[in-house]
Amino acid sequence: MLVRHGSHAELGRVLSGRSEIALDPRGRAEAEALVDGLEGTPIASLHASPRRRARETIAPLAERRGLAVRAAPALDEIDFGAFAGREFDALQGNADWDRWNAERATARCPGGETMAEAAARATGYLLALADADFPALCVTHCDIIRGIVAEQTGRGFGAMFELDCDPASVTSFAIEGERLRPVSINRRFR
Repeated sequence: MLVRHGSHAELGRVLSGRSEIALDPRGRAEAEALVDGLEGTPIASLHASPRRRARETIAPLAERRGLAVRAAPALDEIDFGAFAGREFDALQGNADWDRWNAERATARCPGGETMAEAAARATGYLLALADADFPALCVTHCDIIRGIVAEQTGRGFGAMFELDCDPASVTSFAIEGERLRPVSINRRFR
């Protein structure tokens, strides 16, 4: 299971990237709703992006289940390089930003990484988990989840924005050989 972190004050306004922004009150409520919504769902291991918002999202579940959380740099947010911390409105019309959004598979964020690189590192992490880690729950970021779904379904990164990925939503996969097959996308508990 991949979970997007909960809401924070910059959501939808600022490309937070790898900042250490905390969850806001709504995000904390979403994290608690996630715990309740997953009651009775088997979970053998917990993994989280090193970003504060991901750690805060998984903390109530870890406490309730008595499970340790493994920090997983491979689940980190995309390295947005020079785009990080900028308001979305300010990025509109920027040639590099436009290219990044039009050519997600190959365009590199200035000073950052491509969508293909980000999705590959996260997918590789999931495929390398030991059998004893499953079912695993991993808290990560919106574009990481959408990128994995778009790539693994053969839709390509250009289709990412057709996929919903709400804060604190769950996207589940089945592992089939070296592939991840989406089972459910954007399941929410509110």
